[in-house]
Amino acid sequence: MDAMEFFNRSAGRWRSQRTTHHLAFRRAEMGDSEITVETLSPDHPRVVDICKLYEIDPQQASGGAFVRWEGSMAWDREGENHSGETVFAIVPDPENPKIGKMLRERGYAEIVPVAGTYFIDDEGALILETEYETMSAVERFWFANPDLRMRATTVKRFGGFSTASFCSESRINSDAASANGNDKTATEPAATKQFYSLLGW
Repeated sequence: MDAMEFFNRSAGRWRSQRTTHHLAFRRAEMGDSEITVETLSPDHPRVVDICKLYEIDPQQASGGAFVRWEGSMAWDREGENHSGETVFAIVPDPENPKIGKMLRERGYAEIVPVAGTYFIDDEGALILETEYETMSAVERFWFANPDLRMRATTVKRFGGFSTASFCSESRINSDAASANGNDKTATEPAATKQFYSLLGW
């Protein structure tokens, strides 16, 4: 499996249940979100634009994705109402398609454009490592089955781990959701305390 195949498998709508451990406070916070992933072709204008932003030849990209999300966390204050979206491009290493760069409009630990490095491990999981000015993030994504995706993340700042998160994400059947009246989204947690993954919040 290469990175583009991984994201082709991720296309669709997902319901994410999240536990975030705030290590400095020794407390855990629960939350949920709905995530939509749309894959993009290598010549899609938004993929081309991101490559140009990082001064990389767009022809080196194998594709990309558009991701949007809406979510909520237990510690949200009344009236908080947030959503987000991002676009990224996959630029594999010419010698090994299982490693490469992930170019993003919006990072995980800081909401700014950022480039990370990825690799596919021996178990078919995608690991993304990103360095920011004040912190670093490591994310691991894997499929338990085609309709169940897992995500584990750690964010390290100022010499120590500040948060560790685990998400269990189930694929949403659009027809079933509409029939049951469950085609609803929640609100996303405040940007001041939340982080944004390449596959949503």
